[in-house]
This record gives sequence, structure tokens and C-alpha cells, in this order.
Amino acid sequence: MLDTTMALTVLIGVMIAGLVGYLFYLQRKTKIEEQQKVQGGQHLQLQAYERLTLLVDRIALPNLITRVNQPGISAREMQMLLTRTLKEEFDYNITQQIYVSAEAWKAIKNLKEQNTLVINQFANALPPQATGLDLSKVLLEYLMTDTKGNLHEVVSEVLSYEAKKLL
Repeated sequence: MLDTTMALTVLIGVMIAGLVGYLFYLQRKTKIEEQQKVQGGQHLQLQAYERLTLLVDRIALPNLITRVNQPGISAREMQMLLTRTLKEEFDYNITQQIYVSAEAWKAIKNLKEQNTLVINQFANALPPQATGLDLSKVLLEYLMTDTKGNLHEVVSEVLSYEAKKLL
């Protein structure tokens, strides 16, 4: 009887130790999974900041003008190309807003709207026979003389600052 009681006591002790060990294992596993989730979220946020920084560079007026410029087109055609490309670039990256702050997204949206406004204002001020080259020239001259023309640099700095806070 003593041997059975002793065996039963040892068995219960082993089972309790095994259960405690299993609970520690589950707790550690859960903690590791939570850390990986947080790191995965930060990774997605950093990717979003990268993509949006690229977007800002692509919709900066000097780069946009260089990329869509085609010889022999009218100012109206150039206006259409610029505004359409700007809209397409923005629309392609619109889902990234869920990963960045509201302020960063607002800055990007303001850049897009300002660039669209500037393109349309200068295009509408040109005579009907103006060429795409004429529109490009007046836009680039504006960018060189007006400090608001460099809004893309400010937006890039905002994105860079926020991305560095994640690191």
C-alpha cells in the first residue's frame, strides 16, 4: 500500500511539473508571437513610408515634367498628361494611408492637390497655341522662383522623420 501511495504521489508530482512546464511554454510562445506581430506591423509601416517617399519623389513637379515630357505636344496635351500621371501615381498608393499618420497622409494629399492646381493654373494662363515645352518652361521657372514650389521636399522630410521614429 505504501508503494502504491508513493508511486501515486510521484506520478501526481510529475504531472503537476509537466503541466507547469507546459504553461510556461505556452506563455513564452504567446509572447514571441506578439513580438513578431509588432515587428511585422512596423515592417509594414516602414514599407509604407518607403513607398510614399517614392510617390512624393515621383509626383514632384520637376520629376513629373521630365518623365512625361514628349516633343511636339500642345500645352493642353501636356497638362492632361501631367494631371493624369499625377492622379494615377496617387491612386496607386492610396492604400498606404492606413499605415502612416494622418498628418503625413494629409501632407501627401496637399502636395498632390497643390501640384494639380499649379499645373492647371499655368496651363490655363498660356495661349491656346502654346506647346508642351512652353508649359514645362513656365512650370520650371515657377519652381525656381517660388518657395512653395518645393513642397515635395518638406513632405519628404516629414515622411523621413516619421519613419525614423519607428526605428
